[in-house]
Amino acid sequence: MTTHEQVIRTVLVDDHALLREGLRALLGRSEDVTVVGEADSYESALAEVAISRPDVVVVDLKLTAGADYDGLRLVGEITRRHPDVATLVLTTFLDDDLVVRAVRAGARGYVVKDVDTTELVRAVRAVASGGSAFDPRSATSVLRTMAGGHDPSAELTDREREVLRHLAQGESNGQIGAALYISESTVKFHIRNVIRKLGVSRRTDAVYVASKRGLI
Repeated sequence: MTTHEQVIRTVLVDDHALLREGLRALLGRSEDVTVVGEADSYESALAEVAISRPDVVVVDLKLTAGADYDGLRLVGEITRRHPDVATLVLTTFLDDDLVVRAVRAGARGYVVKDVDTTELVRAVRAVASGGSAFDPRSATSVLRTMAGGHDPSAELTDREREVLRHLAQGESNGQIGAALYISESTVKFHIRNVIRKLGVSRRTDAVYVASKRGLI
């Protein structure tokens, strides 16, 4: 996985050439981020990712006028075809449902386009290293919608809470199993339950949501 000492290879996907040019210039100011490709549509983005094999793809939600947020479909397809490639949504749309749909499609982060340069670079670095990146507004949307009006902690068993605490410490499935005296397959079972109950798509997002909710 990419680290801060390595250059983070990034592809920009937006249907506005001027915005892509601006993003390229902004990200180019950071020594550890480089833009290796651009695309303006769903099809061209999939082709570019296959060729460039970036670490991060920065995706706008609206790639075609009148289309129903085809950026979401793109995030899901990139996640399916290239699970090692992180997707970061950068959009003008801030809506609870869209944020959650993006996360469930596989996006590791969601930030709005008025984010400052420092935060954008920080978001790219975070998702490249396997973490999540949400600005305060989108994070609030995730928590509000995923909570569904109830406290997810009420649904987690004591064992699931234990596994979640170990996840937060960055431990592998094998390490968690050894610490809790359970098999690795049982650890995977508990992690799947935690992910499902918190309404997220991956373990890093489960840790993020749980920490924001004060569960760990």
